Amino acid sequence: MNAPRQDRFVMCMKWGTKYGPEYVNRLYGMVARHLKGPFRFVCLTDDSRGVRPEVECFPLPELEQQASKRDGGWRKLNSYRKDLYGLQGQALFLDLDVVIVDDITPFFEQPGEFLIIKDWKRPWRVTGNSSVYRFTLGAHADMLDYFVANQAEVRRKHRNEQEFLSHYLHAQGKLKYWDKRWCASYKYHCIPNFPLNYFRPPHIPAGARILIFHGVMNPPDALEGRSNGNWRHAQPAPWIAEHWKE
Repeated sequence: MNAPRQDRFVMCMKWGTKYGPEYVNRLYGMVARHLKGPFRFVCLTDDSRGVRPEVECFPLPELEQQASKRDGGWRKLNSYRKDLYGLQGQALFLDLDVVIVDDITPFFEQPGEFLIIKDWKRPWRVTGNSSVYRFTLGAHADMLDYFVANQAEVRRKHRNEQEFLSHYLHAQGKLKYWDKRWCASYKYHCIPNFPLNYFRPPHIPAGARILIFHGVMNPPDALEGRSNGNWRHAQPAPWIAEHWKE
């Protein structure tokens, strides 16, 4: 009997109205330019209108969770279902608002059962940043099952899904981190320190492959130099447009 086909997937999620289809379309364009070899691009979404045809859209599964003001990020746990639409293989999950600036093929080549970004500000913590993570589809369904069965305890102990999954997988000895140069924080690594941030534009750090936009600044804000109330002022970064495009 032939073994099941094992594909390479790049996966994202889109729900609600915060991010339009252009975020998915641009993310696909960046992946297509920076990933060598064949891949399938999957978007789990509640609205596939306007998404380019190369993207395979699937309904975002409902997560059996208690009502909370902090429901949003927990939806990422849907990616760990035992059977996610029959998809089999390695999946690289990317947040919609990342900007890819260099080859991401190494993200599929680094060994490990589950890889995630190491916390930049508090590197001594176990908790990773789940803007970029890689896993085998269906391999961590026990984590989703544990969350569904123990939500009150999980929410009491952990602030968000990335804190929960990091501690859960660390306890199993399955958690590893990317090369610290690969995933750069736009806020911490691209914007010059005070007072140079008022005079020098943001830059791409050496070795960076993906820029992470956490907090209130997104790629369109970085492009125009809008801080949106962020504590760190930033000059416009016109080079964002060279990368963040279809």
